[in-house]
Amino acid sequence: MKIIITGSSGFIGGHLTSFLSGAGYDVIEADITSGCDVTKWDDVAQLPAAEYVVHLAAITHVEKSYQMPRGMYTVNIQGTLNMLEYCRVQKASMIFNSSYVYGQPKYFPIDEEHPLESFNPYSQSKIIGEKLCQSYYRDFQVPAIIFRPFNIYGRNQTPNFLIPGIIEQIRNKQTITLQNPHPKRDYVYIDDLMQAYLMAIRSGRKSAYDIYNIGTGKSYSAKEIAEKIVALSKIKAEIRFSGASRKSEVLDTVADAKKIREQLGWSPGFSLEDGLKDLLNKNGLL
Repeated sequence: MKIIITGSSGFIGGHLTSFLSGAGYDVIEADITSGCDVTKWDDVAQLPAAEYVVHLAAITHVEKSYQMPRGMYTVNIQGTLNMLEYCRVQKASMIFNSSYVYGQPKYFPIDEEHPLESFNPYSQSKIIGEKLCQSYYRDFQVPAIIFRPFNIYGRNQTPNFLIPGIIEQIRNKQTITLQNPHPKRDYVYIDDLMQAYLMAIRSGRKSAYDIYNIGTGKSYSAKEIAEKIVALSKIKAEIRFSGASRKSEVLDTVADAKKIREQLGWSPGFSLEDGLKDLLNKNGLL
């Protein structure tokens, strides 16, 4: 089976390219670094036929979505539209990597029926991408599976995100300086996300439109995460917080992942402590 992975040089894309290749799939990389700009239809139209597209190419950092909104919307929306059109032409199935798109939670745990609420330009771009997938399924019968991962962490993630940022500061034997200690997130280890993609591909759901949360059902504050990493690494480091808050900050997220467990058989294999241990070990900090 041939599978196109867009954004294959990114954090999730790099892991997924290696993982699916190792599982015996014929992976085709559609990435700006390999000469394919998914915002340009001429580039996309030249891609070989494939059974699946896993669409990961996106500008994902929230701060960048405020700093360069036009560029972010162009990549995240035009790229999605082009890959859906590819799927229509080639009769391929789409797996679209969305995000947390629920805004301030109205109840816990948060299931897929929770109302959507954009709370920054990035989440808005993902909601629009989901609507495009829904439209292509409704109008052209393009099968689509939408993943809504909560907070993913793992190897090779940029230090702009909380966990790799803490690890980088520890590696440099610095005082850990963070912003707000209170926001809580549901963290999913990258290896568990890889299993979710594999199960989706193997499910054979090639004539459906489905949406799945990916999360553990437990949330941890930034303070708890920092304290766990320091304790596990056994490196003495002081933790300080500036108290600064991000614009439109969501204070807590807890995923209800019952649907993906029941329909695809996925459940997280790594607890937060197990994932942090594995990550610290791979960074030579255990």
